[in-house]
Amino acid sequence: MSKRAAERPIPIRKPVVEHDMLLGALPHPILVIGEDNQIVYGNAAAELFLSTSSTMMTRLKLDDVIAFGCPLLALVDQVRESGSTVNEYEVEMASPKFATPKLVDVYAGPMNEGHPLIVIMLQQRSMAHMIERQLTHRAAARSVSGMAAVLAHEIKNPLSGIKGAAQLLEQNLSDEDRALSQLICSETERIRNLVNRMEVFGDERPLAKEPVNIHDVLNHVRRLSESGFARGVRIVEDYDPSLPPIPGNRDKLVQAFLNLVKNAAEAIGDNKDGHGRIVMQTSFRPGVRLSVPGAEARITLPLMIQIEDNGSGVPDHLKPHLFDPFVTTKHNGTGLGLALVAKIIGDHGGIIECDSEANRTVFRVLLPMQDHVSKPTTGPFRRPVPVNDRNR
Repeated sequence: MSKRAAERPIPIRKPVVEHDMLLGALPHPILVIGEDNQIVYGNAAAELFLSTSSTMMTRLKLDDVIAFGCPLLALVDQVRESGSTVNEYEVEMASPKFATPKLVDVYAGPMNEGHPLIVIMLQQRSMAHMIERQLTHRAAARSVSGMAAVLAHEIKNPLSGIKGAAQLLEQNLSDEDRALSQLICSETERIRNLVNRMEVFGDERPLAKEPVNIHDVLNHVRRLSESGFARGVRIVEDYDPSLPPIPGNRDKLVQAFLNLVKNAAEAIGDNKDGHGRIVMQTSFRPGVRLSVPGAEARITLPLMIQIEDNGSGVPDHLKPHLFDPFVTTKHNGTGLGLALVAKIIGDHGGIIECDSEANRTVFRVLLPMQDHVSKPTTGPFRRPVPVNDRNR
């Protein structure tokens, strides 16, 4: 090789341009880093992840978008020095762009020999843990179902005897003592209701499924909410009217989403001075695939339903256990509501996640669509949404 050829600058942008379409199609954030940590390329997922356009991104260095001391910077230096690929799991990534640090899996390596480029792929742990959390939710539900079977037999029968005895004694008691007997009756009834709720977890029968229009479910939930616990809270609908039907049980889905909206309304409480808001959103998000018990092949979960509120949020110490039984932030709560929601969504072959920070909590449900049905543009499952219905 001649001296002039050796001194010729190495082209940097060309190999990236050739792979723009491929990298842009990936669902995970992809960054290509040049010398001096200059950002050469970021795909569409990276734009969303960093809340920065690709044009602006290429004017910055990695150090500009990542907080000082972030382990990601050290990993890039390691790749540059060793020339080999590095995988690191559960890296806490802090950035001025984030309200709170995010846990990510990092895959970094040299782009190809002869070019000083490093490719970084980030995978958020919230996505990586979806399968694990789904299995955790189901295991928790099974543990409660075993307990419910015991409680139903060992507690409900004695409760009936206690309540009956208290009612018999009440006939011959003074007014002061009668109040105590009534307290016994009301408390035994409360325990019975709690056991009845737990018995739902013991129902392992397969759901009788049929094509369900999710917008009909959400509209029914909205009407029930506005006439009761969500009175005074503004409910905003942001629907994708072309969503295909969901294979499921309509009553169970109503129960699940009613629970989520009720939680949202209670989180808002009376602290918003009339500014409480719940957003019910649907969209089509292909790309998530999951193995579900009873299914021969991995299925896609492209139908996303979100319930968002501007309440006080979920305490950090409860976030990892939010869908576990008997975990609650309410003074008089039983902690079974979200566990039941997780079971219902799991029975439908879907998953549920929660993202929460101050003044913004999002419960995100991903569900499969009806087999052999493509996204319709017309037909009985298309629900046109009036313009004024999107911003009620």
